Amino acid sequence: MDVFPDFEGLEGIGDLREVIGALLTFVLISAVLMLIVCAIVWALATANGHHAAATKARIGAWTALGAAVLAGGGVAWLNWLLDVGSTL
Repeated sequence: MDVFPDFEGLEGIGDLREVIGALLTFVLISAVLMLIVCAIVWALATANGHHAAATKARIGAWTALGAAVLAGGGVAWLNWLLDVGSTL
């Protein structure tokens, strides 16, 4: 039995895919840029003894890393679920 979701069954699904792809790109670019900025601020604040700024930058860096992992891993996880679903 070959069961697979019919993604073409809804009208406008192509437009929805384009919008989601653009949003995913925006989220990934923003997360990576914020990770870079927070890592630089974290390093500078730690080197200069500003512990409160270093703590906030560290939290920002971990948050940006988590957002990038979730946004990037979401597509892989969904594809894995579709593959598993087709074998059931």
